[in-house]
Amino acid sequence: MAAAWKGWWPEGRVAGAGVQDFEFGGAVLIGEERGGGSWTLLTGHGHVLVEIARNARARIRDIAAAAGIAERTAQAIVADLEAAGYLTRTRVGRRTVYTVHPSCPFRHPAQDGHRVGPFLELLALPGGARDDAGPPRAGSPR
Repeated sequence: MAAAWKGWWPEGRVAGAGVQDFEFGGAVLIGEERGGGSWTLLTGHGHVLVEIARNARARIRDIAAAAGIAERTAQAIVADLEAAGYLTRTRVGRRTVYTVHPSCPFRHPAQDGHRVGPFLELLALPGGARDDAGPPRAGSPR
């Protein structure tokens, strides 16, 4: 992979707010290095909600790392999601367990009438695993 590197970040670190990174050979490639700019299709709120849907017992530290944001930002997003009714938090001993409410609607008018449940079911699957292989690729025997 021939990429122009502006810098690298040690494993397990987050380069900065709003920048999505990926690991490559022990270093983390900054989002802008991939040629698509620093934007992602999902917002931080979307990433956090998907991560909580994947693991209802996840720690804020783990949620933040998966979403590529700071822990304080993850805490604020969880508070936003709870205030909007997308999830509830319950203390079980020293841990927090989250309950996601899939019947909540998307907030943007362009998705009026759609619920977050099917979206979360799709994105919360581990490693992109799906029951079907999706649409056939051009030239495939299917």
